[in-house]
Amino acid sequence: MREKQVETKLVTETKSMGGLALKFTSPGLDGVPDRLVLLPGGKMAFIEVKAPGKTMRPLQKRRKRQLEGLGFLVFCLDRPEQIGGILNAIQAT
Repeated sequence: MREKQVETKLVTETKSMGGLALKFTSPGLDGVPDRLVLLPGGKMAFIEVKAPGKTMRPLQKRRKRQLEGLGFLVFCLDRPEQIGGILNAIQAT
């Protein structure tokens, strides 16, 4: 399975919950997560999507810590089986 397939499943499952999984880019700021997930009730998190078994690069890990330091949820998703748990965690905040 490729990263794109995992990302597509995330978008589909987020939509089925009434939310959005927006592609997130930040010109001039490298290492930001791939998706900004917005769920009903004002729930949100950043998600870095990887191909199965792949991990975040050092810059992505630093950006994750930076965002978490600001109080945001940040997840790394590399398997479709993780999607339900991640979305539930976002919804529970």
